[in-house]
Amino acid sequence: MAGPAENYQAGFERRWGQLAQPQVRALAWLLHAPDLLDPADPHWEGKIATLGELPAAVDEWLLRLDSNPAPLLEALGTRNYTRLGLYAEKLMAFYFQEHGLLVAHGLQVRASRNDTVGEFDFLLDHGDGGLEHIEFATKFYLLEGEAASRFDTFVGPNLADSLGAKMRKIFERQLALGTHPAAQAVLPRPVTRARALVKGWLFYPGGAGQAMEGISGQHCRGFWCALDDVAALEPDAFVILPRLQWLAPFRSLDDAGLLSREQLQATLADKFGTVPMPVLVASVRAAAGGLVETGRGFIVPNDWRVRAAFRQQMIRQPA
Repeated sequence: MAGPAENYQAGFERRWGQLAQPQVRALAWLLHAPDLLDPADPHWEGKIATLGELPAAVDEWLLRLDSNPAPLLEALGTRNYTRLGLYAEKLMAFYFQEHGLLVAHGLQVRASRNDTVGEFDFLLDHGDGGLEHIEFATKFYLLEGEAASRFDTFVGPNLADSLGAKMRKIFERQLALGTHPAAQAVLPRPVTRARALVKGWLFYPGGAGQAMEGISGQHCRGFWCALDDVAALEPDAFVILPRLQWLAPFRSLDDAGLLSREQLQATLADKFGTVPMPVLVASVRAAAGGLVETGRGFIVPNDWRVRAAFRQQMIRQPA
């Protein structure tokens, strides 16, 4: 495991180890995790938002929320979330609402009854009489291969998108929504600023991260390796992370799901036989009768790298 990943998890545990509610831990991560992208890099043309260093009152609010999570749980509702992005969005909407910033969440724009132009993730009070449109994304990408754009070298575990493709879509389509003629009918006030708020984790072969312009130097990071390489991993205690536990570093009050290195490899070999999709795992240590994450990474099927390279090649070919 790479040192930066371990250092982040250790820092999170020092600051937020007392949080017992997984939803509150996830919200604490969304609010305080380093930005994935560097807002100051000129490549982003000033269109990357950051929460920055939040006041101490937000920390106190999170601690109170952990003691009484009923308002947050009520806001999340009883639905069974299957999309991590929607879950993260609901958590952020709760924060913006509770702190008097939220004007609208998930506001749809339609050109006609059957023609949806787009949707505003968040409309916040901007302070100049207008609205700030925040396009929110929580993403997980693995560095692999060569690509026409350096950001396209970060690909999603299911190979369906890349960091480059995601940001092009946000910049070229989503952030322009406030200027669309159909949006004017639903906006309570004009959009005077539009930016993207991007959180997430980047994963590197063997955990060896690298500096890249446009990427925050402090971003959350981990490793990825093929199934055959699991035997060479240094840790010997793992848990498989369900999708809704991908945000904050993992913590549990018992040792349910604990796997040795050999058990992890056998379990994933069986899983990949039917569902050949990368799996996110956390290395863990014992703490206070339970388990605490010390690092994380994606284990991918042995042919994933070949499939990733093929997809990159297809993207580079001219239409």
